[in-house]
Amino acid sequence: MTKQTLPELLASSQGKKILFLGREGIFTAKETARFLKKYGITMTADYEEGVVGVVEHHALNPVEEDISCLAYDDGIPLFKLLDFEKLLSESINDDELLMGVKLANDQERIFRLLGNAHISDTLFVKLLGMYAWHEEDEDNREDRDVIMYTLRRYIKIKPNEEDLLYSSLTLKRLAREATDPRLLEVLIKFPNMTFLQKDKQKITLRESIATNPYLDRDVIEHLIRLRDVGVDRYLAGNTVTPLDVLQKYAQRDEEEINQSLASNPQIDETLFGVLLYKSDPVVQLLLWYQPITMERYAQIEKRALDETLFAYLGDNETIEQEVVELLLDSKNTALLVNMAGNDTLDAQSLEHIYRRNIKESYQCLAINKATPVALLRELYEKHSDEKEILVGLAYNTATPVEILRALYERDDFEITKGIASNASVPLEILNILKIDTRLRNELTANKTFVASITQKLGL
Repeated sequence: MTKQTLPELLASSQGKKILFLGREGIFTAKETARFLKKYGITMTADYEEGVVGVVEHHALNPVEEDISCLAYDDGIPLFKLLDFEKLLSESINDDELLMGVKLANDQERIFRLLGNAHISDTLFVKLLGMYAWHEEDEDNREDRDVIMYTLRRYIKIKPNEEDLLYSSLTLKRLAREATDPRLLEVLIKFPNMTFLQKDKQKITLRESIATNPYLDRDVIEHLIRLRDVGVDRYLAGNTVTPLDVLQKYAQRDEEEINQSLASNPQIDETLFGVLLYKSDPVVQLLLWYQPITMERYAQIEKRALDETLFAYLGDNETIEQEVVELLLDSKNTALLVNMAGNDTLDAQSLEHIYRRNIKESYQCLAINKATPVALLRELYEKHSDEKEILVGLAYNTATPVEILRALYERDDFEITKGIASNASVPLEILNILKIDTRLRNELTANKTFVASITQKLGL
């Protein structure tokens, strides 16, 4: 006989009782009784006449275990508390619950509901916004639990990665990866933790939120109202920040804000022109990050920058081809060397630079993955005794395999480091290099080598 489902049991048991064994879970006995009342069912803690079902906590004491066995022998259906909680959660009227919680400011209930994995994300975020943080207690247990509830809900982790839930860095990850503006708005209320990044620079939670590409106008306005210099700096560099906000930031004329604006490709022509007359670091960032059209190039020429500063334009990855063609005939050697290493230039432009016979550009061309293969062969054949060029070729994934093999055979450690990092190098060579512990960093960054190890481990 097929076992009756819990919804079926509830629908057909008016006037009956359900026995609850073990501790309360997410819902209190009062909340559970209110839910069962809709079905005309009462809850009981005793195994008595009229019991038609048993709901069990996952941990039972010996007496409760005996009662569970007795009920099972009597043919009474047993259900997990988790399944009951899921069913009750699905029946919640969000608006009614939120109104009740808000009127009573029932923080204990809010905390319990935040731990309920079965409520919707929408309801979770609204409840999270009502949670009162214990600001005076830096290590409050409930606050830690709420952070973990949030991370568990939004960060996908594997069973063997549970420790990530205890890492503050995972909260920074959520601040940067979240796609729901309402969640981001609520995260602003979290304790403003400070994180140490890989470059040893510090960043706060709110600053991390300010970098998120899914901010909407309301969240941005909320962040602005914080009057936090660091938050403003990151907002000024965020491509989703509205132009009118960027213009207001520019009016402050603060160095760090100007640098952020210069790196933001969403500024308009007016802001570009204003920033072009700021400090050298600001201009340098403009030349690196801003799309360079003929119109903007005309502004740059009018500014009459010195050769050193102008040379940074060669690293720009968003230059219009018409501008590139003008730059190719420049007499600024530093500019052309930078362009030689720019992998957004087309093959024809890179070859044009090579034919100008600027020796300093050869190493940059050798490592540039956009350099034509024929040119890479020519660099190898004509400069086989110039180590800097050979090192560049060793790192370049576009270098032909026969040249990579020949470079490996040279047995020069600096060249070999490039070989170890190069995903185009045959696996047989990489497997030989893995015994050299000095190459560990290069090999672990090599996609081909990592993929082979992962495959062997069956991951």
